[in-house]
Amino acid sequence: MMAGPRVIAITSVSGGGKTTITEELKHSFLDSRALHFDDYDYEQSPKDLIEWVEAGADYDQWKLTPLIADMKQVLNDEKTSYLWLDYPFAYQNKEMANFLDLVIYIDTPLDIAMARRVIRDYADHSLSDVFTDLTFYIERGRIGYLEMEKTIKTDSDVVINGTYSPAVIAEEIKRYIRRGKGR
Repeated sequence: MMAGPRVIAITSVSGGGKTTITEELKHSFLDSRALHFDDYDYEQSPKDLIEWVEAGADYDQWKLTPLIADMKQVLNDEKTSYLWLDYPFAYQNKEMANFLDLVIYIDTPLDIAMARRVIRDYADHSLSDVFTDLTFYIERGRIGYLEMEKTIKTDSDVVINGTYSPAVIAEEIKRYIRRGKGR
């Protein structure tokens, strides 16, 4: 393995626990940093996720330039041993795949992921907004979740049960890392 931080991506469906686990790991390893996919604007990327999935989900259509620029800065930081990525695409985006040392998929059942998403995203919204989102999920959005299960889960190095508590998931990941696994 090359010198510099080890880049470990935490991936899952929306509501699957990526952000929670990434933050848990960042706080468990004092010499680590975290970057979150959702903190960036990807101007040269698909605008309609469902149309993108229906067209075949070409992950290289996502131009991850701002995230990769920040990653490169962290990779030059000699004080950082681990870079945790809250990142949804595993090794599917060829440009990003070159940076990844390990991809961990949090396998969260879709009903739990949806319940978490509703709690997270709709705490201050009307019940009508919740119904609208759930209707969209049933009519069209679910195919995005199924794409993740079909493609991203199978492209990951490690699959961990997403029904465990964040502390248990983080401990499993720590044990796996201590064994030196990954690409």
